[in-house]
Amino acid sequence: MLEKESIHSFKDLSKATAKKLKEILDAAGSKFAMHNPKSWPKQAKLAAAEKWEELKALQDELIGGK
Repeated sequence: MLEKESIHSFKDLSKATAKKLKEILDAAGSKFAMHNPKSWPKQAKLAAAEKWEELKALQDELIGGK
């Protein structure tokens, strides 16, 4: 589903807005309704920069990726 919106890498994902990601999830159907992409761009930015320790620390702070 992300590929259809030209999101193919962490770098692409890091440039997406949470609002746009939520629209993509909503359009994909109810099985994706539980996901909250608010932190996805920030996490993707860290992953794209290979800042694995910072990413892990952020993920440890998040509850269910939110």
